[in-house]
Amino acid sequence: MLSSGALRAHLLAARLAGPVATSREESLRSYRLFAARDPRLLLGLDPEWTWEQRDVIALMADKCGVSPDPFHTSGHDVIDPERTLAALDAFADRLGEAARRRHPVLLGTGHPHRLIDFYAAIADALSAAGCAVLTPAQGSSIDILTRFGLRTHNLDYVQGVALVREPEAGDAGRATGAHTHSPLPVRTVLAAAAEGGGPLPGLVIGDHGWVCGAGQLGFEAIGLADTDDPALFVGEAEGRVSVAVPVDDAVRSDYYRPLTRYVLNRACLSQ
Repeated sequence: MLSSGALRAHLLAARLAGPVATSREESLRSYRLFAARDPRLLLGLDPEWTWEQRDVIALMADKCGVSPDPFHTSGHDVIDPERTLAALDAFADRLGEAARRRHPVLLGTGHPHRLIDFYAAIADALSAAGCAVLTPAQGSSIDILTRFGLRTHNLDYVQGVALVREPEAGDAGRATGAHTHSPLPVRTVLAAAAEGGGPLPGLVIGDHGWVCGAGQLGFEAIGLADTDDPALFVGEAEGRVSVAVPVDDAVRSDYYRPLTRYVLNRACLSQ
């Protein structure tokens, strides 16, 4: 079993925590836009409280370990590995609870190139534990606003994990997809599940709009978030996201394997 000390060392060596690739400039811009309620940063969340940029900075300092100084405006952002470990423990505890109760689960990612293997391993372990891994609305078309304008994407599932891809991206079922922050995919999936009379998820696992969009609709949601994704941490602070794990969400996909082993071991889901 991977110890917390060994995982802490890996987090720092792989730059999943400690000084991360996300720049302080990027994070501050995200906090400013979130405070202005820019939909691109809300990720489907409709905050109940008033969040000024200084409030978001203070929250992110508490949840992630970034600098609390608003005048610190350059360089790499920082994630405290101890906060990552504590959040991974909470994340694993929720997985274990879902497995014990055999909750239906939904997994989805806006970072398929980086995180698909992390979520696929969790989907496989929960399925083996008796949880139904839900796959509603496969093949549905969703119009998502991107920096290039409104683009149609198709919803697909790879190893039980939902993602979206542009139609020209290739065959369905392949582990490639579009990077997206949009909550529209999870809204489409949950609406299809409800309209079809099938089971609804007892737990939603993912990132970006998958977590915030589900949490806003009242579903329990847990996921990973970088320092420039304040919406998940605001959702956690307001009680609509159960667990937000602070971690760089865009490193090499194989760097997440120790995290997978750690949470599955803690959740008693290792096979």
